[in-house]
Amino acid sequence: MATVTFDKATRVYPGSEKPAVDELDIQIEDGEFLVLVGPSGCGKSTSLRMLAGLEDVNGGAIRIGDRDVTHLPPKDRDIAMVFQNYALYPHMSVAQNMGFALKIAGVPKDEIRQKVENAAKILDLTEYLERKPKALSGGQRQRVAMGRAIVREPQVFLMDEPLSNLDAKLRVQTRTQIASLQRRLGITTVYVTHDQVEAMTMGDRVAVLKDGLLQQIASPREMYDRPNNLFVAGFIGSPAMNLIEVPITDGGVKFGNSVVPVEREAVAEAANKGDKTVTVGVRPEHFDLVNGDTGKSLSKDEPAGVAVTVNVVEELGADAFVYGTTEIGGETRDLVVRVHGRAVPEKGSQIHVLPRAGESHVFATSTGERLSD
Repeated sequence: MATVTFDKATRVYPGSEKPAVDELDIQIEDGEFLVLVGPSGCGKSTSLRMLAGLEDVNGGAIRIGDRDVTHLPPKDRDIAMVFQNYALYPHMSVAQNMGFALKIAGVPKDEIRQKVENAAKILDLTEYLERKPKALSGGQRQRVAMGRAIVREPQVFLMDEPLSNLDAKLRVQTRTQIASLQRRLGITTVYVTHDQVEAMTMGDRVAVLKDGLLQQIASPREMYDRPNNLFVAGFIGSPAMNLIEVPITDGGVKFGNSVVPVEREAVAEAANKGDKTVTVGVRPEHFDLVNGDTGKSLSKDEPAGVAVTVNVVEELGADAFVYGTTEIGGETRDLVVRVHGRAVPEKGSQIHVLPRAGESHVFATSTGERLSD
């Protein structure tokens, strides 16, 4: 097993001045499961392909363990890659597909058979070893691709959106299998996905990329609780965090008919930047429903917080998500609020909500950087 280091690794495609990956700095620990996540075109697959040796590195270095592999060919890097489209040979059986790399490397037949059978047992593929890929389901083909990687016993697994071709239920099932398998084998894994739910449920740490730049790298919990900037705040979480630009006022920020207390340092820092507003982030589950007797209101005629007109309700059983619109600062804004599944408001009705004390995130409107601790 081995550590993986991106040391200011940069990739600029021919004909482009802007780097696809710009000075990427990441240290991946031995046996760690790191997920690279971000929107399309953010540089996550390019980063993985640079590590695999499939893309040139125009600046910086990449190391696997103590070895500088920046300019080594893929075959000399001791990595195994699992692709989005499985890349199985249609004319070979499952066993032949899984053992092909070992056969090319000149490994004895008995040893290949033993390794293939061991991997098949781990992946529950024993009964399919003599079948061709066309006789398998998508999930089974994905497991064969995983098996082909396992039998090579590499130092590093690289996975490029391996679940994107599977249906929703199978995707959930397979991501659990991959995560538990990786923990059992203890092989350092770099996993690329555009699905932030996948990232949050699978990774020991998550690295968020945007336009080739690393925005934040942290554990899923830390990333959810303390996003570095507006981009990470809006990207991580499903449904996404509500981000609302509100005016700064004495004692906090003005939120409808209420003043929401936020850290004085955050407000002072925003004021020092010359901002008259800050952007407050509130997760859907961190709103409290209020009525005329609840919460401190600046108006005698209205309940505390803001009035939200209910447009759509997604009922999930135990919980429900209310998608609505509200007026803040003279502008109509969308808001998502999580409510109890047994107390769901009707479509077209109006509810009043207020951010829960201590659960708001404050960002500089001008730069997008986090201001609150």
